[in-house]
Amino acid sequence: MSRTIQSRKFAVAGLLLLLVGVLTGCMPPDEHGTSTEDLLDQGFWSRYFVYPLSWSLDFFADTLWGEYGLAILVLTIIIRFLVLPLTLKQYRSSKAMQALQPDIQKLREKHKDNPQKMQEETMKLFQKHGVNPLAGCFPILVQMPILIALYNAIYWNADIRTHTFLIWELGQKDPYFILATLAALTTYIQQKMMMKQTPAQMKALLVIFPVLIFVMSMQFAAALPLYWVFSNLFTIVQTYFIYGRSSEPKGGLSK
Repeated sequence: MSRTIQSRKFAVAGLLLLLVGVLTGCMPPDEHGTSTEDLLDQGFWSRYFVYPLSWSLDFFADTLWGEYGLAILVLTIIIRFLVLPLTLKQYRSSKAMQALQPDIQKLREKHKDNPQKMQEETMKLFQKHGVNPLAGCFPILVQMPILIALYNAIYWNADIRTHTFLIWELGQKDPYFILATLAALTTYIQQKMMMKQTPAQMKALLVIFPVLIFVMSMQFAAALPLYWVFSNLFTIVQTYFIYGRSSEPKGGLSK
C-alpha cells in the first residue's frame, strides 16, 4: 500500500471524528426534551435524519414493553443489516488487499528509488484486480450520519432522556464508565479479529480506535455507547462467520 493511500485513510478517520464533534456541538439538545412529532418542524436534518430514528425508537420501545434499551438493540440490528452489503464489500476488499501484499512488496523493492513510479504501478495493480483500498471507509461513512442523528434523537426525545435501562439512564453519561469500557473492549476484539485481513500499515490505526471510542463514550449519553456495544457485538459475530473458518490467502494474485 502506498504512503498516499495510507495517509488518505488516516485523513478520513480524522475527518470523521471531527465531523462527530462539529455536528454534535453545533446542535445542542433542548434542555427539556421534545416530542418526536416536533422534530418535523425543526429543519431538514431533524425531519429527514433525526425524526426517522426517534420515531423508530418510540415504535420499537412501545412494542418491547417500553424498553428503549431493547429498542436500540433492534434498531442496531436493522442498521447493521442495511449496511451489510457495504460491509461485505469491505471484507472482500480487505482479503484482496492481503493477497496482494506480496505483489506490492515486489513493486516496492523494484521501484524503491522511484516512489512516484511505485505508486503508479501499485494503483495499476489495484485496478487490475478490482481492489479499492478505501473500501473499508464506506461503512463508516454511511453510519456516521446515523450516529449523529441517533445522538440528537436521544437528547431531543424526552422519553429516551428520562428512561432507565438496566443500571443506566440513557439520556445521561455513564458515571461508572462501564459502557465506555465495554464499547472500547468490544471495539478492540472486533479489530483484533480482523487484524489478519488488515494491511500492516493500518494496524496502528486499529489499535487507536478503541481508545478513541472510550474517550468519546465517556462524553456521550449512555444510549450512544450502548449502541456501539450492540453494534460491535453484531460485528464480532458477523466477522466470525465470514472469516472464522477461512484460510489465509497464499501468495500474490499476479505472476
